[in-house]
Amino acid sequence: MNSRFLPKLSYSNVIATMALFIALGGAAVAAGLPKNSVGANQLKKGAVTAAKLKKGAVTSGKLAPKAVIAGKLGPNAVLPGNIGNGAITSAKIGGGAVIASSIKNGVITTNKLASKGVTTDKLAANAVTAPILANESVTPAKLSKEFPPILGTLKSGQTLRGVFDLGGTVTGKEAALVKAASYRDSVAFQFPLTATPAPNVMAPGVTSPACPGLGGGNTTPQAAAGQLCIYITGATSEATLTVDTGSNNRLGFGLLSQFKNAEADNFLQGVWAVTAP
Repeated sequence: MNSRFLPKLSYSNVIATMALFIALGGAAVAAGLPKNSVGANQLKKGAVTAAKLKKGAVTSGKLAPKAVIAGKLGPNAVLPGNIGNGAITSAKIGGGAVIASSIKNGVITTNKLASKGVTTDKLAANAVTAPILANESVTPAKLSKEFPPILGTLKSGQTLRGVFDLGGTVTGKEAALVKAASYRDSVAFQFPLTATPAPNVMAPGVTSPACPGLGGGNTTPQAAAGQLCIYITGATSEATLTVDTGSNNRLGFGLLSQFKNAEADNFLQGVWAVTAP
């Protein structure tokens, strides 16, 4: 045989041949692995990727306690059906989370309101109507100072007001005999006072600390507490007006007018005010 046709062994030929046998042997080994023979120790770190997991392979039983944290949840991942009954407590609700539109109509009942929970600033205008008020709930102490008493005496600081008009003419046979004339009148207070007021007769345009004046339009006479102020607004010449001390008391007062010319058409007019002490 001619030696020219015999192959020559070299280092590279030997290594290549060994690599071929090892590769073929490894594939055969991998193909022939028995069931459940690959465990955690045989897996390289990072060898199991998301793409290698079968859909539905990771079940709740495979998750460790507290393994799913907030950062692992996707948007809208937690739905109403995923929340257990009673799971959302008051401590879990954020500030301002519950707004009016989130509350169902009729769910806030009286037993849900704290004692004194509804204050006056929470009531709508005209919210308290007559049917809502309990019987005898509006007492005199709850009435405004501008509201007159229904029964009893005038409240301290409240004012009563009115008008007076005295006068006349003497005619017939008496006119020749009478040179002067006098007239009386009395006024009863709509509500009695607790004490007799001090009387004051004020000439036109005159005021005092007890009787500050007539107010706007001369129709709102003023009187200090405990004072009766009688303001003359019009009179005939030389007419005089006095308060009858005998009939001045907490129920009203009497007036006495005098005129020098009995035959003239005499008159004394004005307004009065009394303020409870």
